[in-house]
Amino acid sequence: MQELSGLTSDGKQFFAVSDSDNGTLRIQVMGRDCVVTRTITAPVDPYDVEDLAMTPDGTLWASDTGDNGKSRSTVALHKVSPSGAVERFRVTYPDGKHDAEALLIDKSGTPYIITKEPLGSALVYRPTAPLRTDISVPLEQVTRVSLSSTDTPGGPLEGTLDSRLVTGAASTADGSVIALRTYTDAYLYPVPDGDIVKALSGDPVRVPLPNEPQGEAIAFDPDGTLLSASEGTGTPIRAVAGAAALAQPPAPTTTTPPPAADQQQAAPPEPSGGSWQNWPLALTLGGLVLVAALVIGLRFRRRA
Repeated sequence: MQELSGLTSDGKQFFAVSDSDNGTLRIQVMGRDCVVTRTITAPVDPYDVEDLAMTPDGTLWASDTGDNGKSRSTVALHKVSPSGAVERFRVTYPDGKHDAEALLIDKSGTPYIITKEPLGSALVYRPTAPLRTDISVPLEQVTRVSLSSTDTPGGPLEGTLDSRLVTGAASTADGSVIALRTYTDAYLYPVPDGDIVKALSGDPVRVPLPNEPQGEAIAFDPDGTLLSASEGTGTPIRAVAGAAALAQPPAPTTTTPPPAADQQQAAPPEPSGGSWQNWPLALTLGGLVLVAALVIGLRFRRRA
């Protein structure tokens, strides 16, 4: 898929969406062998779909929130059933237009949109009222997320901005861990009591995702494996087994430093850490190839 922007998984199948679908919302469904088995086609004309989320009942949410030119008076969320039935909900920002490429759905079904800000912190919004198909619902800003620059290589801009722009988001199936990603890194947050706002005020674990040319997609398998993907035919998708466990805070009495990277790779997965799984898969969707890669999870403290 040349312009892969959103990815999710139910553990048996992968679901992928492009930000360029020529007038129709299309969600590609793939088996675990990554062969496309069917396409969910929803009768709606999206503007710029930038992320994909899934709720426990299998409902897909397509985040039609891209706005590079800051020209949209409203943005949209498309709620898509496995059969392709769709509801479109329009929402409006309280403070002007934003480009946003990341969507989270909390355990209650409330959507959170995270903006892509070239200057300052990423802004997090949620609806002020239940979503409706007949009118646009206002959003409210509930928090912000500041990410510091890293030296992880990759991204289309070839500079420190690549490591600060939020380009995707994901949640584990049980909602206990959420992830934000930039072009170069993923950030994992434990979610206390299902509270996404509280989670995003905490200290995340950083997982470098080096050398993705335009990394925008991120997802979790139900077992906590982290998936990441980039736009571009032939680019890799990474899979890290046990990644969700990396986000669990260490016990207060733990003083032993984490093992070296080579020790982490050699050891079996443990609840307090993660290990990369070699997962060579082929994705026939648009010629994109899935391969495993090695990434080290590092605990990262956000700067205000």
